Amino acid sequence: MFVSIRSTGAPAHLGWAGEAVRVSTSPFVARPERSFVRRAFFRAQAADLTTTTSTNGTTGALPSRVGLPTIAPSPATPAPVPALLLPPAIYQKAAALGQAKTQLPPSKILALGILGGVFIGFGAFLAMTVGGACPGLAATNPGLQKMVLGAFGLPFGLLMVLICGAELFTGNTALVTTAVYERKAGLKGLLKNWFWSYSGNLLGSLLMVALVASTGIFAVAPAKVWGTGVAKTSLTFGQAFTRGILCNWLVCLAIWQASAASTLASKAVAVWFPISAFVAMGLEHSVANMFIIPLCIVLGGPITWSQFFLANLLPVTLGNIVGGAVCVATAFSFSFGRLGQPKAA
Repeated sequence: MFVSIRSTGAPAHLGWAGEAVRVSTSPFVARPERSFVRRAFFRAQAADLTTTTSTNGTTGALPSRVGLPTIAPSPATPAPVPALLLPPAIYQKAAALGQAKTQLPPSKILALGILGGVFIGFGAFLAMTVGGACPGLAATNPGLQKMVLGAFGLPFGLLMVLICGAELFTGNTALVTTAVYERKAGLKGLLKNWFWSYSGNLLGSLLMVALVASTGIFAVAPAKVWGTGVAKTSLTFGQAFTRGILCNWLVCLAIWQASAASTLASKAVAVWFPISAFVAMGLEHSVANMFIIPLCIVLGGPITWSQFFLANLLPVTLGNIVGGAVCVATAFSFSFGRLGQPKAA
């Protein structure tokens, strides 16, 4: 598009489009300083280099009308996952978890409940094998022995429940109740989940009892196991009930805290402190007792099945419901959910 003019001795000539062209005395090509064609070219090039923005806010590909290669849009950078959710966000996540649990079919709740009973049974089995097998430490330093009993066992069982997605009745008393408060689930869904998760936990615990009894690990000194079962069935109804409340209050707080964490290590820490605390303090967990007391019965302990159900499992289960549904779900719903919202005039 440039005009080539060789030197003829004249100071200037008219270039294309009537523009003055300065002529060089050298034999090289002369170039117009302010060519209309150059301006038009660069305007067209600038228009072609303009990128487009789609409706979702991402940058589109560059046009290739001027021979430029097409540039693919860069993927959007995902938002970083917070290491720990704030309390209002934890509450909303708990409601969503509870809603998902009520949408499962009964067969799946039962199957996952069996796994939950097995996992808690593994935890109780470890606690009885390690912390429950320290008679010398219990005699000389009973506080330390209780700490050992709580540190090794049930925290590991609950962590497996949470990471593997099993169903645990005691935790569901808080999560599903939260979903009901937020109108993400109904009473029918709550009862369905509670019934089938409780049934699955009982079946899984009894399965673990049969498997552990067949190992012969406690056959040498079964009386060491009997003492735990006898102590649990010797509580009054009121004692077992209040111990159940306090126990599941801590269990549901452990689940609540683990829901706020985003890594396996942080979830383990969130679970370990409350669970080891309730074991060390001698509180009562219905699903753990579904393994511990029947194991005592199978090993020949002086306990009957009616004592197990009426003297321990019934009051402890009722206490666990109050601890999860009232002390956790209701308290947090009032603090962060619908119960605490002012009523419309």
